[in-house]
Parts: sequence; C-alpha cells; structure tokens
Amino acid sequence: MSYEVPEPILNSPHEEPREYWCLEEGREPERAPGRRPPMYYYRPPGASAEEAPSDVVGTAIELKLVSRIRERVKEWRASGWAGVTRTTLELLQYWQRDGRRHRLFFAQIEAAETIIFLTEARSDFRQGVNVPIDEPSDDRKEKGFRAFTRYACKMATGSGKTTVMGMVAAWSILNKVYHRSDSRFSDVVLVVCPNVTIRNRLQELDPRRGEAGLYQTRDLVPYHMLPDLRKGRLLVTNWHVSEPQSVQVGGVLSRVAKAGVPVRVRETIYIGEKTTTARGRRYLTPVEYDRQVAADLLDVVEEERDDSGVIRRVTVEYSKYVESDTKVVSRILGREVGGKQNILVFNDEAHHAYRIRRQEPEEDEEEILGEEDEAEEFFREATVWIEGLDRIHKMRGINFCVDLSATPYYLGRMGSDTNRVFPWVVSDFGLTDAIESGLVKIPQLAVRDTTGAPIPGYFNIWRWILPKLTPAERGGKKGSPKPEAILKWANTPIAMLGALWEDLRREWEQFHRDDPRPPVFILVCKNIRIAKVVYEWLGENNPPSGIPPASIAGLVNRDGQVNTIRVDSTVQETDWMRATLDTVGRTEWPIDTQGRPIYPEGFEELAHKLGRPLHPPGRDVRCIVSVGMLTEGWDCNTVTHIVGLRPFMSQLLCEQVVGRGLRRSSYELTDKGRFKEEVAKVFGVPFEVVPFKQNSDGPRTPPEKRHHVYAVSQKAEFEIRFPRVEGYRQAIRNRITVDWEALSTLVLDPLNIPPEVEMKHGLPNNRGRYSLTGPGKMERVDLNPYRRDRRFQELVFEMARDLTRDYGNQPTCEAPPHVLFPQLVRIAERFLREKVRPAPPAEVLDVFLSPYYGWAIERLAEAVLPDTAQGEAPELPHYEANREPGTTGEVDFWTSRDVREVVHSHLNYVVADTARWEQSAAYTLDTHPKVEAFVKNASLGFAVPYFHNGQPHDYIPDFLVRLRSNRPTNVILETKGYDPLTEIKVQAARRWVAAVNHEGSFGVWHYAIARQPTEIAKILEEMA
Repeated sequence: MSYEVPEPILNSPHEEPREYWCLEEGREPERAPGRRPPMYYYRPPGASAEEAPSDVVGTAIELKLVSRIRERVKEWRASGWAGVTRTTLELLQYWQRDGRRHRLFFAQIEAAETIIFLTEARSDFRQGVNVPIDEPSDDRKEKGFRAFTRYACKMATGSGKTTVMGMVAAWSILNKVYHRSDSRFSDVVLVVCPNVTIRNRLQELDPRRGEAGLYQTRDLVPYHMLPDLRKGRLLVTNWHVSEPQSVQVGGVLSRVAKAGVPVRVRETIYIGEKTTTARGRRYLTPVEYDRQVAADLLDVVEEERDDSGVIRRVTVEYSKYVESDTKVVSRILGREVGGKQNILVFNDEAHHAYRIRRQEPEEDEEEILGEEDEAEEFFREATVWIEGLDRIHKMRGINFCVDLSATPYYLGRMGSDTNRVFPWVVSDFGLTDAIESGLVKIPQLAVRDTTGAPIPGYFNIWRWILPKLTPAERGGKKGSPKPEAILKWANTPIAMLGALWEDLRREWEQFHRDDPRPPVFILVCKNIRIAKVVYEWLGENNPPSGIPPASIAGLVNRDGQVNTIRVDSTVQETDWMRATLDTVGRTEWPIDTQGRPIYPEGFEELAHKLGRPLHPPGRDVRCIVSVGMLTEGWDCNTVTHIVGLRPFMSQLLCEQVVGRGLRRSSYELTDKGRFKEEVAKVFGVPFEVVPFKQNSDGPRTPPEKRHHVYAVSQKAEFEIRFPRVEGYRQAIRNRITVDWEALSTLVLDPLNIPPEVEMKHGLPNNRGRYSLTGPGKMERVDLNPYRRDRRFQELVFEMARDLTRDYGNQPTCEAPPHVLFPQLVRIAERFLREKVRPAPPAEVLDVFLSPYYGWAIERLAEAVLPDTAQGEAPELPHYEANREPGTTGEVDFWTSRDVREVVHSHLNYVVADTARWEQSAAYTLDTHPKVEAFVKNASLGFAVPYFHNGQPHDYIPDFLVRLRSNRPTNVILETKGYDPLTEIKVQAARRWVAAVNHEGSFGVWHYAIARQPTEIAKILEEMA
C-alpha cells in the first residue's frame, strides 16, 4: 500500500455515487465513473495471515446478484416504479421530495427501494432475479420446519440501518392497512437484535411512540398516514427470548414433573465454589456435580482437568422439558398480536443469525471471535436466533425476513463457506462506498515507517509483535501471549497515538467550549487478560513490572473522575457500566414533548441509589479498553483514535472493529453538496480501504465552532408566522390570462445545448482526439436542415394544443377546450416572440426540440391564471392540511456556519450562507426603522413550491420580513447572485404572493429580490 488518495470523498451522500477510486497495487489510483462494483474479499478458513502476509485481503469476488438487482432497480426507478401500489408510490416520492429538512442518504433509499422492488416491481423487471432461499437442514425439515425468504442489505455502520427498517416497516404496515387482502404485505413486524443496547435504541421504531418515534423525527411518513401506521404492531426483542424455556408445574421443575416437550441438551458446565449461573455460564460445586451424575441427571461427554487432576469443566448431555413451539411463539409475539400470521421480520446485526453446519470448532475461530467461551456463545446465539425464526415461520408464517448488517458473513463453522457473504445479499453499500460518499470518518492508516518494510509494523501491530516474542512470552502454539509481553511492544504505538490524542483534546477544549465532550480513544484487545493489563496501565497508572507508566495524563482516573473504562464480559454486565458505555459521547438525554429528559428504564433509580448525577454517565469518558468491539449498537461519534491489540484474520472483523469508531460527528454539507472529511487515526487494524493522508503542510485547522440557533422565548414579539403552501386552486369558467411581467424567460443557450458542431475525418492524436490541423476534411453540422421543415405558426399551435389538453384535464378547470384553445394560441405566440431568447446560432424554432419544448410548456402551465379582470375567481393557495402554519418559534438546530447576533428577530442568530451579502443584509434589516421583525430562512421550513424540468421543487428564499404597518405586511426577500433558475423562482414566488394575498388570512405579502445588499433599504422604503 504505497499509494494514497488526496480526496477520498467523491460523492454526495444524498445521490447515487457517480464515481469511485479504482485502486490496483503498483498503479496510481484512478477516479472511475459510475458505481463501485459490489464485491468482497474471501480468504479460505484456516489460512494463516502470518504465513501469507502478501495475501491478507484474499480473493475479490463480485456479488453478481447485487449487480443485477442494482441495474434492474435503476431501470425500475426510471420507469416511475412500475407496478407499485399508490401507497408505495406516495411513500417513495415522499422520501425523495425536495425541501426535506433531513434528506435521506442514498444508501438508505437504495436499500428500501431494493426490498420494495423485490416485492412489488412489475414482473418483467424482476425476470432473472432469483434470490437463494435459506434452507433448513434435513433433520429440521423432518420436524416440520421449512425455508423462508431472506433479503440481506449490506450497509456500513453509520449509513442508517435503523432508518431503513423504519422505511420498510412503514411501507409494509401502511400497504397492509390499505390492502387487507394483499399477502405481500404485513402489519405485524418483529425486530430481532443481539443485545439490550440495541433493543432500547430500536424502540423508536414503534409507531405508537408518536413524536418520539423515528417516523416523525426523521420524517418518514406523511402526516395524514400516521394514524393508519399506528394500526400496525411492531415488536422489538432480543434473540434470547427465542430459546425454549424450562417450564414449572406447581413450582416443580419440568425435569422432575416431566411436563412440556422433552429435548436433549449438550452443555459445558464449570466446576466452581458455588452452584449458580452467571454471564451465560452454568456453575456446579464438585459435590453437586457428583450428585447429579450419580442420579443419572447428567451424561458426561468429556471432562477437562488441570495439571493437578482437578476437574475444571465438563461437557454433559441431559434431557429437559421445555415449552412447545406454540408457547414459544406466543410468548415472543405476545397477546397484542394475537393469532396474526404472515409476519415481517428484521434481523438487526444479522451476521449473528445463520444456520451452523458443523458443531466442531474450526481452527482459527478463537482468533476471529475471541476467547473459546465467547466463540461458543456466538454460535449458540446464531443457533437459538435462527431456530426461533424457524418456529415463528412454522406456527405463523414469515412473509419475508430483512437482514441488516455491515458484515453479513458466515463467521465460522460453515466449512468452505466460512468467510463468505450470505448468498441472499441483495444490496451493498459497504464501508468503502460509505467513505467515498462521506457517510463515515476516514480511517487514517500507517503507510510507511523508518524500517522501510513493505508493510509498516503499526499497520498490523499483532502480527508485528508476535515474531518478537520469546517462546515463553508467546505461550506455545495453543497458548495465549503474556499480556505484559504484548504491552511491552505495544507501548510505543499507543504512546504515539496517545500524544496525538492529548493534543487533540486540548484543541477541543480550546475551540469547543460549548461542547464538553472529549475525543475518544479506543483500544481493542484479544482477551480479558490483555485488556486488564492495558486498562490498569492507562487508567489506573499501575504499570506491570518492567513497563514504564503510560504518562498520558488525560486518561488517568483520579479524584472520582472516570476517564478510562474497561469493557469485557467480566465487567459489562453491571447496569451502571452498561449505561456508561451506551452514553459515551452524549451530552444529554433525549427529551419528551414537554422538555423532560427521557431516561433509560431504571436509570434514575439506579443513579439515586449510587449517588451519581443524572447526566449521561459516559459523557466524560475519554478512553475505552475493550476485548472485542463487536458490541453492536454502540453509537459514539467522537472516536478519533483506535489501536488494535489482537489478530485480524478477516476483513470483516476489521470492519466490525473500525466501523464502531467511524460514525461522523457533523452532517453539514459543504458548498459542493458533500460532507467534510473527518478522520480517525488507526493503528493495528489492517483495514484495506482508501488510505488517506492528512495534509501536514502549514498550521493545523482548528475544529469548527458550532452554534445553537433557536427561538428566544423573551423575544416572542418578533415571532413571524407564515402559511405552508403546497399547491394552488383555480376555478376557471371562461377567461384566462398570464402575468407576463412575472413569467420567466426561456434562454436557448448554445453553451448548454450545442446547436451546431464541426466534424472532421482524419486520425486521432495521442490523446484520442481529432486535431483541427491534421489531415482530413472539416464539415459543419447544424440544425438548419431540421429547421427548414418547421414553421413558427406550427410551433404555436402545437404548444397551444398540448397546453389545452393538460390544462383542460385539471379538475378545477370548467372552461371547455374550444374556449381555452384560442386564448392559449395567443398566449403561446406571445411567449415565443417575447419570452424565448435564442443566443446565436440557436433559433426560436429550436423550441421544437427537447428539452426546450418541455421547459416552455412547464413555464406556461405554471403561469396561466384566471382572468380576474373578466370576472373569474382568483387563484387561491392550497395550504397543507396536516400541519399548522409555520412559525419562527419552531426553530432549533446547530450549525458551524457563520452567524450574527440580531435584535429584531425571534431567533438568537442569523445564519449566513454567503461570505458578505447575507451578513450585510441582516445588518440592514436589523437596523432599518421600517422593519418590525425579520428572520433568516434557515431550518425554518418556509418554502415556495415550483415545477421545473419535469419535477416539483421547493424554492427557499433568504429572509422573511415583517414591516411596521397598520395592516400586517410581510416581505419575502431574496439576496441573489447568479442563479440560472432565478426567473423561474421569481415567477413561483410572485404566484405564491398573489394567491396568499387573495386568500387574505395571513395579511399582505410582497416579494422582492436584491441584486446588491445596497438595494435592500430602498426596497423596504417602497414596500412600506
């Protein structure tokens, strides 16, 4: 990896990627057009990374099914989503409409579209798209279990999987509510996830959460559909509930009473001081173990003894009596769902849910999944999870199952399929795609060091350390290296990143005074023993013998301040530790509609009991020492430094570890419509992605200051209210007219669409282009032959004909075609003569051609009005029925853009989108004697609808101004530089003003555009 890419972010997060970095070893990176081909890297299980360092990544395998589906979805999208219901069409348009306050990522839209495509698209689009079925084993089939449909969406951490679940759940529920007999849809949704953290977070998917649900917070469902959405049921549960429970009869265990269904169980039991169950392990005392064996309650399969012959753990088999499948399913779904069938299932972090083919451990699974016990727990989880879904499908029927994961791979015990992706993956927006679209931080990796080695040591710290260890330190082939030996060699890279972390912490304290959160340092260790030593070294300032103190002052726990925490199976089960981990990087709890904090269940009581403050307990945590950062759902966006002290046998594990720390902290777009680059420095996680070198020339750019913009309650006198116009109503009986002054000009621009070209026969030069001076004949090709067969009056009549058809078909138009047509002939002719401006060599007759013709029809269709001078009723606005009028009192957001304090505004700041103009305009408005109140239209929600290029759009003017007047008078003020759509937007604004003024309930409105800030004062004087 001797190359680097200076600009990793190539694409807008909200649009389909248009290019990607093509990277080949030994060649310079190239920007390639189009989408990155969907692929993954496969390494056969058991292959040693140490033995084949040049082939760490593996063999690239294209996901051909994903490629095919991508092409079909794109064609289907272009067709207007052919085949979908009206409900689906409304949702698809709603998710992609202009003017959304929170635009959805393309990754989210594509994933949801793909599921909808596979369900609803017209059959010709789906021809040849065959998604493999997840078949149960033969013995499971003999018990009545059968395959169900699974669709996996591969989405990088941070790309918005929860939102995708909300989109698909809303689509399914609403379609079922409106189409009860359509079995393609379900109004019962079950979400299965791996842990309590995710279960609590996913409660926002419940439609009954109201304003706290993501359907409203992320604006996924039109307001008028929300009551119907609440008719569905969505349940969020952990995989653990799928395991059949032992039943009791009159307080007697089923094993004694023999009630329930008998099953044969194999289990590992630990021999200890007490008979108990803890952290998923079962412990028996030696006496109790001997008693159960003697009573034939346990059949011993294998005993494991220590060097002195004492039994430490045993593998046993025994019979127990558990719930029937019917009872398990009833317990999972609960009484609310009743006997409903055809259930939609989501598997969140779905790499936990697959069918294990072999029970025997594979050679390197501990390297991938951690300690032996953790590996066993992972595979038990996979089995319980998928068998629970089998039971639901057997008893109730699963419509289909949507798997969401950044790494939907078989992690082990799958023979040659281990390390392969699930064959039912249907969409792919992986981490490299997410980096190129700016959705995540960019991992900055080691690319060169003083050794001159082709692979720098800190690129893969574990592999760099192991050859340096003595046989005693290494612990033998099956042993684990001594923690002190690992730390001995890891000291230097940790100290290097630790010093950078300290510098960054000081910068944040200096420049982020309004944000108390520190940057977060993560160290991921192979096992509990290494994690314990590293934690004590960093957090407790207690180094092992022979290793100097860490000397990273900001990470030491002192005086009750917890800066560094340790997360592993021995400590993470405490409620307070879980709450701490879950809230790292959070400054406050979410609040309800009355502004009260929403604490996690039981947190408030626990905090009072422990005498702790009520703020998020992880707010001030600076460092996390973890055993396996596979704790899905951990959601921190302030991670800046990561160190891996463990083996990484696959790229999927690298993505799991790195992905946890790559969530962005800012989602504000630059002027290019992209996210700014954010970086996480990474040592020891050998992730093969686009390497990125931070520019070290010149002084480091300080972090941008963020400003909280909100309505100030003490300034309520400056509140501005405005109507939300979504369309217009007309009732034309006979006469129509056009506001010619407002109607925008149509420019026929040869710089945009060339009306003539020069062609040449000859030979191309070394760049593949034909030379003007080379041999061959030059020929000019233009539109004159086409124009010769066209007449101006023919163009007039064609336009009038199409306008008559389109306008006459509107339900509010009562005028018959024979009355409309002659009026539209005159309008079309005047438009062509006065409002079409061809720039030579273009000519007016070029309007016959697309896209000019469509643009001309659009402009006129938007401009035709009832002729009130001839007795027609005026055009009136169509206000949004499901939302109240807008108000400055609803504004509350954060920004890093330039702001100015203001006096005569309900808000505390004006947010500027320009270098000088809007700041100057704000000063004039704030000090002008005719201005009573004003507001910058930033996150205000005020928009003017208009139609252009075949699509509806929203025009967002710069300011709303209320003038001092006897009658409420408002001005929509635009400060405008060059904009090719200026005249179209002006036309739309004047139409909005005329309609609202005719309706009358919102006072008098004016529209004005200032080409220079100096014009604003004059405009205000004239308006007042």
